[in-house]
Amino acid sequence: MKMKKVYVSLAVVVVLLGFVCSALAGARRPVKARKARGVLLENLTWVEAEKRLTPDTVVVIPLGAASKEHGPHLKLKNDLLIAEYLKVKVLLQADVVIAPTVNYHFYPAFVEYPGSTGLRLETARDLVVDICRSLSRFGPKRFYVLNTGVSTNRALAPAVEALAADGIKMAYTDLLTTLGPVEKEVGKQEGGTHADEIETSMMLVIAPRTVDMRKAVKDYHPGQGRLTRSPGGSGTYSASGVYGDATLATRAKGVRVLEVLVRSILNDIERLRQAQ
Repeated sequence: MKMKKVYVSLAVVVVLLGFVCSALAGARRPVKARKARGVLLENLTWVEAEKRLTPDTVVVIPLGAASKEHGPHLKLKNDLLIAEYLKVKVLLQADVVIAPTVNYHFYPAFVEYPGSTGLRLETARDLVVDICRSLSRFGPKRFYVLNTGVSTNRALAPAVEALAADGIKMAYTDLLTTLGPVEKEVGKQEGGTHADEIETSMMLVIAPRTVDMRKAVKDYHPGQGRLTRSPGGSGTYSASGVYGDATLATRAKGVRVLEVLVRSILNDIERLRQAQ
């Protein structure tokens, strides 16, 4: 009788272990990857590219500095990280061809901070113009620059005009216009536009391991012109390279800002697609 009870107990244990193992196996199964609507140009052969680059195609060109100061708490590659994050969002949700990311452009405000790099306005303008003209030969006549900078607008605006003369339409992200309303909604800082509360909040979502909040500072001295490390120097004084209050950044604010930004970019792309 005792042996029978032992056999029954062992059977129960085996069944329970089976359930546990099955559950664990299910937990280990990889989640099915979401199919992207868009495609990365760099991953295609030229034969495949020929089929995707048609007159109806919208080509997205991500633009983000790979080496530009962002205060003592963010990496030089900060804009590149933002561009790559937004690129993936667009890739998943929009029927586009995404060109390789451009990681140098027009950044005159940061020349006093080691590691910061930038092109002359004319060079930055022509860089984008040449990329669009090159790809337009194969069909596309609509290009969207996924822009992560502010000073970059000064080079992108004349690029739009130059391309229009060739019958090519180009649009780009205007961060100040796009994020103005949501900054008023979530922002608490006195003012700022660089490595500040808003940008740092975004990075706490995009790449939190690259953010060192222990080194985040408030450095806001209203002024005009490029940032300068010299008190009384020509421009806007910032010893840290921050223009605003990075100490106020939170992940929750970043989630909200990125939600608005991604939606705006997708809307921009669809407007460009429908443009006559």
